[in-house]
Amino acid sequence: MAAGLIFLLAMPFAALAADGAVAADQQAAWQARLDKAAALQAEGKARQAEADQVLVERNAECATKFLINDCRRAASREHLTVTRETRRQENEGNAIEREVKREQMAERAKQRAEAEPRRAAELELRQAESMTARQEAEDRIAAARAAKEAKAAEGERRKIAEAEKQQRKQADHDARVAKKMREAEQRAAQSAEKK
Repeated sequence: MAAGLIFLLAMPFAALAADGAVAADQQAAWQARLDKAAALQAEGKARQAEADQVLVERNAECATKFLINDCRRAASREHLTVTRETRRQENEGNAIEREVKREQMAERAKQRAEAEPRRAAELELRQAESMTARQEAEDRIAAARAAKEAKAAEGERRKIAEAEKQQRKQADHDARVAKKMREAEQRAAQSAEKK
């Protein structure tokens, strides 16, 4: 039974070792994609901050020109174009990040599903060990109780035997005393007859 349980426990670890290389490659690919997503998001934020700064500067320049509103509209259109591009870039980064997170969740769910039979086997093994330990404890308690009862019964038998022995001794003693008394009475009677 122990060899079978050891085999059951060793199987998942061998599979995990083989999957370890695949998992390491997958983790590296995920990390590369997450790094790319973070770079896209950071670059988009930086470009947006730069475009906002350029808009402020262009609006300040427009204040010195003859056609202020046309200048500001042109600056605003350029800012809008850059803003759309940066949002697209940030959204692309967010989409990559969401996809990686979704794949990671799917992988964790797959690993949990694959590990479920092993966990069930371990649970069954622990329950069997627990039942065995509980049964052994109950057996030890029953054996101790039986030994105690046997000792008590043996003590009771010895006590009864000792009492019977004491009664026999007392009866023998009483019989000897009675015999000696009779002999003494007979001698006394014989000696009285002789006189």
